[in-house]
Amino acid sequence: MITASTQIRIDPVVKKQASALFSKLGLDMSGAVNIFLRQCILHGGLPFSVAVPNYNRETLEAMEEARAATRDSSIIGYDNVEALESALNED
Repeated sequence: MITASTQIRIDPVVKKQASALFSKLGLDMSGAVNIFLRQCILHGGLPFSVAVPNYNRETLEAMEEARAATRDSSIIGYDNVEALESALNED
């Protein structure tokens, strides 16, 4: 099969994560992109929905609270469920 080359710019972190995923699936980046493009052709557009999420106020507030918690050094974090359970069971 004759192929054509193309260049795309990808965030290095996204490329690394996608390459690792594709490798688990037995694909390389080129194979995955070819599958994506063929699906676009079959669907007559993107093969998935692309939309701006329309979250309600309560969800947006919860998301902001979670972001704030990740920046708050006074909030204790746990590396595993066992550590969390141990902390919850302390008197």
